[in-house]
Amino acid sequence: MDLLTIIGIIIVLIIIVGFIALYISIYNRFFTLKNSADATLGQIKVAMKKRLDMIEQLLGAVKSYAKFERETFEKVTSLRASVLKAGTGPEEVAQVERESRALLGTLFAVAEAYPDLKTSTTVTNLMESVKTVEAEIARQRYTYNNICQQFNIMLETIPSNFIGRMIGLGKLIYLEFEAEIQQPPKIEF
Repeated sequence: MDLLTIIGIIIVLIIIVGFIALYISIYNRFFTLKNSADATLGQIKVAMKKRLDMIEQLLGAVKSYAKFERETFEKVTSLRASVLKAGTGPEEVAQVERESRALLGTLFAVAEAYPDLKTSTTVTNLMESVKTVEAEIARQRYTYNNICQQFNIMLETIPSNFIGRMIGLGKLIYLEFEAEIQQPPKIEF
């Protein structure tokens, strides 16, 4: 072999190693983003469980002032199970979000109807805690959607879109709540 052939082989090997390194880098970035999205969705579920725990505590505080149907208590238990079940995706989390906000709205309406309840220290503290959890859910939702955006952009841009298609990746679904429930429930008295 002459020197020119050896240099040609070295250049080809460098190019091949470069493509392999690029492939590995893009592959790892896809799965880093996917795992980050899963972890963030898990944090949203934890925050939603906290909210449901607080709703249950509010139900306990409110039931001494008003009679609630057994169905309301069962709904909280059902929603908690929905939040924690394995494989819950963005669509299911959005559904639990709608249902838990409806329950919270009912509780706030009852609290408005009972002046003694509005001034209860327990209820006031729980309402403040709900504000904190609402902010946490909003923060985590924002983070999740940013991760989804980065992942989806990679699926649509060159060269990462080729690698994404090769390994069979699809777009991540954004966590969207309906317009009427994007605002935290009113919890001021």
